[in-house]
Amino acid sequence: MLRKKRLLVWLLPLLLLGWLWWGNSSIQVSRLTVADAGLPVGLDGLVLAQVSDLHNAEFGAGNAGLLARLAAEQPDVILLTGDLVDSRRTDIDAALDFAAGAVQTAPVYYVTGNHEMRLAADGKLEELLTGLAAAGVTVLANQAAALEYGKDVLWLAGLDDSSVNAGVVVDDTGSVEPLLPAEELSRLLGQCGGYTVLLAHRPEFFDLYAAVGANVVFCGHAHGGQWCLPGLGAVYAPGQGLNPQYTEGVHQHGETRMIVSRGLGNSIFPLRVNNRPELVIVELVRVESQ
Repeated sequence: MLRKKRLLVWLLPLLLLGWLWWGNSSIQVSRLTVADAGLPVGLDGLVLAQVSDLHNAEFGAGNAGLLARLAAEQPDVILLTGDLVDSRRTDIDAALDFAAGAVQTAPVYYVTGNHEMRLAADGKLEELLTGLAAAGVTVLANQAAALEYGKDVLWLAGLDDSSVNAGVVVDDTGSVEPLLPAEELSRLLGQCGGYTVLLAHRPEFFDLYAAVGANVVFCGHAHGGQWCLPGLGAVYAPGQGLNPQYTEGVHQHGETRMIVSRGLGNSIFPLRVNNRPELVIVELVRVESQ
Protein backbone atom coordinates (compact mmCIF):
# COMPACT_ATOMS: atom_id res chain seq x y z
CA MET A 1 0.00 0.00 0.00
CA LEU A 2 2.82 2.37 0.89
CA ARG A 3 4.49 1.68 -2.46
CA LYS A 4 1.25 2.50 -4.28
CA LYS A 5 0.91 5.78 -2.40
CA ARG A 6 4.49 6.70 -3.26
CA LEU A 7 3.84 5.81 -6.91
CA LEU A 8 0.78 8.09 -6.96
CA VAL A 9 2.78 10.91 -5.39
CA TRP A 10 5.16 10.75 -8.35
CA LEU A 11 2.64 9.83 -11.02
CA LEU A 12 0.05 12.54 -10.45
CA PRO A 13 2.48 15.48 -10.89
CA LEU A 14 3.85 13.85 -14.05
CA LEU A 15 0.35 13.42 -15.44
CA LEU A 16 -0.45 17.04 -14.62
CA LEU A 17 2.72 18.27 -16.31
CA GLY A 18 1.98 16.12 -19.36
CA TRP A 19 -1.57 17.45 -19.56
CA LEU A 20 -0.35 21.06 -19.30
CA TRP A 21 2.30 20.46 -21.98
CA TRP A 22 -0.28 18.93 -24.33
CA GLY A 23 -2.73 21.75 -23.63
CA ASN A 24 -0.14 24.35 -24.62
CA SER A 25 1.49 22.63 -27.60
CA SER A 26 -1.33 20.76 -29.35
CA ILE A 27 -3.19 22.87 -31.92
CA GLN A 28 -6.98 22.61 -32.03
CA VAL A 29 -8.57 23.35 -35.40
CA SER A 30 -11.94 25.06 -34.87
CA ARG A 31 -14.11 24.91 -37.98
CA LEU A 32 -16.86 27.53 -37.90
CA THR A 33 -19.56 28.62 -40.32
CA VAL A 34 -20.93 32.10 -40.94
CA ALA A 35 -24.31 31.75 -42.67
CA ASP A 36 -25.49 35.02 -44.16
CA ALA A 37 -28.34 35.86 -46.52
CA GLY A 38 -26.44 38.99 -47.53
CA LEU A 39 -23.38 37.09 -48.74
CA PRO A 40 -22.80 37.60 -52.48
CA VAL A 41 -23.19 34.45 -54.58
CA GLY A 42 -19.55 34.48 -55.66
CA LEU A 43 -18.36 34.34 -52.03
CA ASP A 44 -20.47 31.32 -51.10
CA GLY A 45 -18.18 28.58 -49.74
CA LEU A 46 -15.16 30.86 -49.29
CA VAL A 47 -12.84 29.53 -46.56
CA LEU A 48 -10.90 31.94 -44.33
CA ALA A 49 -8.16 30.77 -41.97
CA GLN A 50 -7.28 32.91 -38.94
CA VAL A 51 -3.90 32.86 -37.20
CA SER A 52 -3.82 35.10 -34.15
CA ASP A 53 -1.52 35.84 -31.22
CA LEU A 54 1.29 33.53 -32.25
CA HIS A 55 3.68 35.48 -29.97
CA ASN A 56 6.70 33.87 -31.65
CA ALA A 57 5.57 30.41 -30.55
CA GLU A 58 6.76 27.51 -32.70
CA PHE A 59 4.84 24.33 -33.39
CA GLY A 60 7.55 22.13 -34.81
CA ALA A 61 10.84 23.30 -36.27
CA GLY A 62 10.22 26.47 -38.26
CA ASN A 63 6.53 26.17 -37.38
CA ALA A 64 6.28 23.21 -39.73
CA GLY A 65 3.42 21.77 -37.68
CA LEU A 66 1.32 24.92 -37.88
CA LEU A 67 2.05 25.41 -41.57
CA ALA A 68 1.05 21.82 -42.30
CA ARG A 69 -2.26 22.26 -40.46
CA LEU A 70 -2.90 25.44 -42.44
CA ALA A 71 -2.16 23.76 -45.76
CA ALA A 72 -4.37 20.79 -44.91
CA GLU A 73 -7.38 23.09 -44.49
CA GLN A 74 -6.92 24.52 -48.01
CA PRO A 75 -8.12 28.04 -47.15
CA ASP A 76 -8.80 30.65 -49.80
CA VAL A 77 -7.38 33.43 -47.62
CA ILE A 78 -5.24 33.52 -44.46
CA LEU A 79 -5.83 36.30 -41.92
CA LEU A 80 -3.16 37.26 -39.37
CA THR A 81 -4.88 39.29 -36.64
CA GLY A 82 -1.99 40.68 -34.64
CA ASP A 83 0.69 39.77 -32.09
CA LEU A 84 2.59 37.66 -34.57
CA VAL A 85 5.64 38.52 -32.47
CA ASP A 86 6.09 39.00 -28.75
CA SER A 87 7.55 42.27 -27.54
CA ARG A 88 9.33 40.60 -24.61
CA ARG A 89 11.21 38.00 -26.68
CA THR A 90 10.96 39.32 -30.21
CA ASP A 91 12.14 37.04 -32.99
CA ILE A 92 11.38 38.80 -36.26
CA ASP A 93 13.15 36.17 -38.37
CA ALA A 94 10.91 33.43 -36.97
CA ALA A 95 7.81 35.51 -37.71
CA LEU A 96 8.95 36.17 -41.26
CA ASP A 97 9.79 32.51 -41.83
CA PHE A 98 6.25 31.58 -40.81
CA ALA A 99 4.80 34.27 -43.08
CA ALA A 100 6.88 33.09 -46.03
CA GLY A 101 5.57 29.57 -45.48
CA ALA A 102 1.95 30.70 -45.10
CA VAL A 103 1.88 32.55 -48.42
CA GLN A 104 2.66 29.25 -50.15
CA THR A 105 -0.82 28.07 -49.09
CA ALA A 106 -2.99 31.14 -49.77
CA PRO A 107 -2.90 34.95 -49.94
CA VAL A 108 -2.09 36.35 -46.49
CA TYR A 109 -3.41 39.59 -44.95
CA TYR A 110 -2.11 41.06 -41.70
CA VAL A 111 -2.95 43.67 -39.08
CA THR A 112 -0.86 44.67 -36.09
CA GLY A 113 -1.57 43.92 -32.45
CA ASN A 114 -0.47 45.67 -29.29
CA HIS A 115 2.82 43.75 -29.15
CA GLU A 116 3.85 45.01 -32.58
CA MET A 117 3.07 48.56 -31.48
CA ARG A 118 5.57 48.21 -28.64
CA LEU A 119 8.29 47.63 -31.25
CA ALA A 120 7.79 50.97 -33.00
CA ALA A 121 10.17 53.00 -30.85
CA ASP A 122 13.34 51.08 -31.77
CA GLY A 123 12.56 50.49 -35.44
CA LYS A 124 11.71 46.80 -35.12
CA LEU A 125 8.12 47.39 -36.20
CA GLU A 126 9.28 48.86 -39.51
CA GLU A 127 11.65 45.91 -39.95
CA LEU A 128 8.78 43.48 -39.37
CA LEU A 129 6.34 45.21 -41.71
CA THR A 130 8.95 45.57 -44.45
CA GLY A 131 9.84 41.91 -44.11
CA LEU A 132 6.21 40.81 -44.23
CA ALA A 133 5.64 42.80 -47.42
CA ALA A 134 8.77 41.30 -48.96
CA ALA A 135 7.48 37.82 -48.07
CA GLY A 136 4.27 38.50 -50.01
CA VAL A 137 1.98 39.39 -47.09
CA THR A 138 -0.45 42.29 -47.55
CA VAL A 139 -0.23 44.60 -44.53
CA LEU A 140 -3.52 46.41 -43.91
CA ALA A 141 -2.71 49.50 -41.86
CA ASN A 142 -6.09 51.26 -41.77
CA GLN A 143 -6.49 50.17 -45.35
CA ALA A 144 -8.85 48.01 -47.37
CA ALA A 145 -8.28 45.49 -50.13
CA ALA A 146 -10.72 44.11 -52.70
CA LEU A 147 -10.57 40.38 -53.49
CA GLU A 148 -12.45 39.47 -56.64
CA TYR A 149 -14.28 36.16 -56.98
CA GLY A 150 -15.96 36.10 -60.35
CA LYS A 151 -18.28 39.10 -60.51
CA ASP A 152 -18.34 39.54 -56.73
CA VAL A 153 -15.89 41.16 -54.32
CA LEU A 154 -14.84 40.39 -50.76
CA TRP A 155 -13.56 43.51 -49.03
CA LEU A 156 -10.90 43.09 -46.36
CA ALA A 157 -10.43 46.06 -44.04
CA GLY A 158 -7.59 46.15 -41.52
CA LEU A 159 -7.66 48.26 -38.36
CA ASP A 160 -4.08 49.05 -37.37
CA ASP A 161 -3.62 48.74 -33.61
CA SER A 162 -1.94 52.15 -33.52
CA SER A 163 -5.47 53.55 -33.80
CA VAL A 164 -6.07 52.13 -30.34
CA ASN A 165 -2.65 52.56 -28.77
CA ALA A 166 -1.81 56.09 -29.87
CA GLY A 167 -1.44 58.33 -26.84
CA VAL A 168 -2.33 55.70 -24.26
CA VAL A 169 -0.36 53.67 -21.74
CA VAL A 170 -0.19 49.93 -22.27
CA ASP A 171 0.50 48.01 -19.05
CA ASP A 172 2.21 44.64 -18.68
CA THR A 173 -1.01 42.72 -19.26
CA GLY A 174 -1.75 44.49 -22.53
CA SER A 175 -4.67 46.43 -21.06
CA VAL A 176 -5.21 49.96 -22.32
CA GLU A 177 -7.28 53.04 -21.77
CA PRO A 178 -8.51 53.00 -25.37
CA LEU A 179 -8.96 56.04 -27.54
CA LEU A 180 -10.36 54.23 -30.55
CA PRO A 181 -11.51 56.87 -33.03
CA ALA A 182 -14.91 56.03 -34.46
CA GLU A 183 -14.17 58.49 -37.28
CA GLU A 184 -11.10 56.49 -38.34
CA LEU A 185 -13.01 53.24 -38.35
CA SER A 186 -15.88 54.79 -40.28
CA ARG A 187 -13.39 56.16 -42.82
CA LEU A 188 -11.82 52.71 -43.15
CA LEU A 189 -15.15 50.96 -43.73
CA GLY A 190 -16.07 53.77 -46.13
CA GLN A 191 -13.31 52.51 -48.46
CA CYS A 192 -15.24 49.26 -48.92
CA GLY A 193 -17.88 48.92 -51.56
CA GLY A 194 -19.61 45.73 -50.51
CA TYR A 195 -19.43 42.69 -48.22
CA THR A 196 -16.73 43.52 -45.68
CA VAL A 197 -14.54 41.43 -43.40
CA LEU A 198 -12.78 43.54 -40.77
CA LEU A 199 -9.48 42.48 -39.22
CA ALA A 200 -9.15 44.09 -35.79
CA HIS A 201 -6.95 42.73 -33.01
CA ARG A 202 -9.21 43.64 -30.06
CA PRO A 203 -12.67 42.11 -29.52
CA GLU A 204 -13.74 44.46 -26.72
CA PHE A 205 -14.86 47.06 -29.29
CA PHE A 206 -17.52 44.81 -30.81
CA ASP A 207 -20.27 47.40 -30.42
CA LEU A 208 -18.29 49.86 -32.49
CA TYR A 209 -17.43 47.32 -35.18
CA ALA A 210 -21.14 46.55 -35.51
CA ALA A 211 -22.09 50.23 -35.52
CA VAL A 212 -19.91 50.96 -38.55
CA GLY A 213 -21.47 48.10 -40.50
CA ALA A 214 -18.79 45.41 -40.75
CA ASN A 215 -20.31 42.11 -41.91
CA VAL A 216 -17.74 39.84 -40.26
CA VAL A 217 -14.97 40.76 -37.80
CA PHE A 218 -11.92 38.66 -36.93
CA CYS A 219 -10.25 39.38 -33.56
CA GLY A 220 -7.77 37.84 -31.13
CA HIS A 221 -6.02 39.43 -28.14
CA ALA A 222 -8.08 37.66 -25.44
CA HIS A 223 -6.01 34.45 -25.48
CA GLY A 224 -9.17 32.50 -24.81
CA GLY A 225 -9.30 33.89 -21.30
CA GLN A 226 -5.94 32.19 -20.63
CA TRP A 227 -7.22 29.98 -17.80
CA CYS A 228 -10.63 28.37 -18.26
CA LEU A 229 -12.08 26.82 -15.12
CA PRO A 230 -14.81 24.16 -15.17
CA GLY A 231 -18.17 25.77 -14.44
CA LEU A 232 -16.67 29.26 -14.39
CA GLY A 233 -15.28 29.69 -17.89
CA ALA A 234 -12.58 32.16 -18.89
CA VAL A 235 -10.88 33.94 -16.01
CA TYR A 236 -9.23 37.04 -17.47
CA ALA A 237 -8.59 38.74 -20.80
CA PRO A 238 -6.63 41.92 -21.56
CA GLY A 239 -8.92 44.83 -22.26
CA GLN A 240 -11.86 42.99 -20.68
CA GLY A 241 -10.63 42.13 -17.20
CA LEU A 242 -12.11 39.37 -15.07
CA ASN A 243 -14.92 37.18 -16.40
CA PRO A 244 -14.44 38.40 -20.00
CA GLN A 245 -17.30 38.27 -22.49
CA TYR A 246 -15.45 37.78 -25.78
CA THR A 247 -12.76 35.09 -25.62
CA GLU A 248 -13.59 32.59 -28.40
CA GLY A 249 -16.12 31.54 -30.99
CA VAL A 250 -18.77 33.45 -32.94
CA HIS A 251 -20.67 36.43 -31.49
CA GLN A 252 -23.48 38.35 -33.16
CA HIS A 253 -24.60 41.96 -32.81
CA GLY A 254 -27.32 42.91 -35.27
CA GLU A 255 -26.09 41.89 -38.71
CA THR A 256 -22.43 41.74 -37.62
CA ARG A 257 -20.68 38.51 -36.65
CA MET A 258 -17.42 38.59 -34.70
CA ILE A 259 -15.06 35.61 -34.61
CA VAL A 260 -12.64 35.60 -31.68
CA SER A 261 -9.62 33.32 -31.82
CA ARG A 262 -8.12 31.90 -28.65
CA GLY A 263 -4.76 32.44 -30.29
CA LEU A 264 -1.76 30.16 -30.49
CA GLY A 265 0.96 31.52 -28.22
CA ASN A 266 1.40 32.92 -24.73
CA SER A 267 2.92 36.10 -23.42
CA ILE A 268 3.06 37.39 -19.84
CA PHE A 269 1.17 34.29 -18.64
CA PRO A 270 3.34 31.35 -19.77
CA LEU A 271 0.66 28.67 -19.48
CA ARG A 272 -2.87 28.07 -20.74
CA VAL A 273 -5.29 25.94 -18.71
CA ASN A 274 -8.21 24.16 -20.44
CA ASN A 275 -7.54 26.43 -23.40
CA ARG A 276 -5.62 24.81 -26.26
CA PRO A 277 -3.91 26.87 -28.96
CA GLU A 278 -6.39 27.45 -31.77
CA LEU A 279 -6.34 27.65 -35.54
CA VAL A 280 -9.68 29.05 -36.71
CA ILE A 281 -11.21 28.04 -40.05
CA VAL A 282 -14.35 29.91 -41.13
CA GLU A 283 -16.52 29.05 -44.12
CA LEU A 284 -18.80 31.77 -45.48
CA VAL A 285 -22.13 30.32 -46.57
CA ARG A 286 -24.95 32.05 -48.40
CA VAL A 287 -28.44 31.19 -47.13
CA GLU A 288 -31.86 32.17 -48.35
CA SER A 289 -33.40 35.10 -46.50
CA GLN A 290 -36.33 34.29 -44.22
